Amino acid sequence: MAKLSLSSPTLLHSVSIATNPPLLLQRNFGIIWWSQLISQIGDGVTKLALLWFVYAVTGSALQTTIIGILQTLPPIVLGPFIGVFIDRFPKKIILIGTDLIRALVIGVIPCLVSHEAFTVEFLYVLVFCNAVATSLFAPALFASIPFIVEKSALTAANALLQSTMSLGVIFGPLLSGLGIALLSSQEVLCINVLTYIGSALLLVFVSIPEVTHRAKTFRNSLINYVKDLQEGIQFTFFQQPVIVPLMLTAGLYSFVMSAFHTLLPVFGRNMLKFGPVEVGYVTSGVGVGLFLASLFLAKVNLGAQWRRIRLLATTSLMAAFALWALTGAAGLPLSLAIVVVIGMGSGVLTPIEWGIIQEISPPQLIGRVLALYGTLAMLAAIGGMTMFGWIMEQFGEIWTLLGMGAVLLITSQVAFKLSHRVRSHSNLD
Repeated sequence: MAKLSLSSPTLLHSVSIATNPPLLLQRNFGIIWWSQLISQIGDGVTKLALLWFVYAVTGSALQTTIIGILQTLPPIVLGPFIGVFIDRFPKKIILIGTDLIRALVIGVIPCLVSHEAFTVEFLYVLVFCNAVATSLFAPALFASIPFIVEKSALTAANALLQSTMSLGVIFGPLLSGLGIALLSSQEVLCINVLTYIGSALLLVFVSIPEVTHRAKTFRNSLINYVKDLQEGIQFTFFQQPVIVPLMLTAGLYSFVMSAFHTLLPVFGRNMLKFGPVEVGYVTSGVGVGLFLASLFLAKVNLGAQWRRIRLLATTSLMAAFALWALTGAAGLPLSLAIVVVIGMGSGVLTPIEWGIIQEISPPQLIGRVLALYGTLAMLAAIGGMTMFGWIMEQFGEIWTLLGMGAVLLITSQVAFKLSHRVRSHSNLD
């Protein structure tokens, strides 16, 4: 049986990392945070504008959902290979390049195409290209963090980056909606090119150290590319026993929360008997909870890994009870408060788990590990949306929420057991 290793790789210590100043005041991380904030707001604008355009042209909910499918496919199909790419090439170049690609396919091209030629099919091609670039950006970003942030600050750094996502969810659709009302969805996409270009320009000033032996190990053949992928799989699933349980908890959480986010408007309308305004308030509660969790993790140093995993287990249990409580909620204030709690539970998982993976993964493998982690979480998300969508159609909203809570209860137990295991090995060391 593989030994449970909890220490960071020695190679990581060869990287020069800034110390002492607060994260947002550290030059490299501060620039990345502002770049991400601009980019996430741009993503929020893009998502609503794309969905609005397709539905306005076709009037078909099915064709509109194809946008979601096209955005999901690249991370699943290309995820493991993307990890190899990230470990081979300079991460700064990947981050800038993917921002510029997104600016081109979602901003520049729509500006150059006439209204008559800008068909739904053409838009689908652009969405797919944008999804490929996005599936490169996220793991490259988080694979860069261990090179510019102290090990003890990784969870806080991930939480601060997650806060940009929650702010993007809050402000992106608002700006997009205003733009669509005043202009058109196509013109909103044109203007939104500025967010991605702005993000890329900021990233030019970031310094991301690379592993010094990269040039000696750079290989281009397909055979060696596959060998690199096998190396990542071997480490992830067989050499580092902590990662698989973390992936299991992430998969279970994604299984539930992706479905909950998708079906929340249905819960609000059919079960809680809310109108569109109230449903909007409740939906925003998820983003509020996510933001509060991000602020907490950015401020509080939880220390040992087992403590962080214990918090993950506790918040999973809390979210399970909140899902069950939602079945009996009455009125907007109580429903909103419950949804905020659910959002807080969701906001704890990613910064903690990615922080631990960043700590224990060798620098030359971190892109592959994070990409594999993300791919499995995405697969679980699709499975959750499919399963709970079927449960809702067959048995109704209450049984759906009860099932979601049951899965999160299992998630909390898996995390509690992992925290005990990590703690016992830490005491032995």
